[in-house]
Amino acid sequence: MSNISTRSDGDVLKILLAILLPPVGVLMEVGLGLQFWLNILLTLFGYIPGIIHAVYIILKR
Repeated sequence: MSNISTRSDGDVLKILLAILLPPVGVLMEVGLGLQFWLNILLTLFGYIPGIIHAVYIILKR
């Protein structure tokens, strides 16, 4: 796992967006693909699962 101090300002913005609007954070990271639609589904089932998935996707890259 990468060190948080090596994150760019763009990653910080994506993480903040992922907390406020999880699908937007995923869209900015991976585009309009499977992970985006999965995040929409998770967010509809519960806001917290959507946030967890979005932050995971952002930090994974």
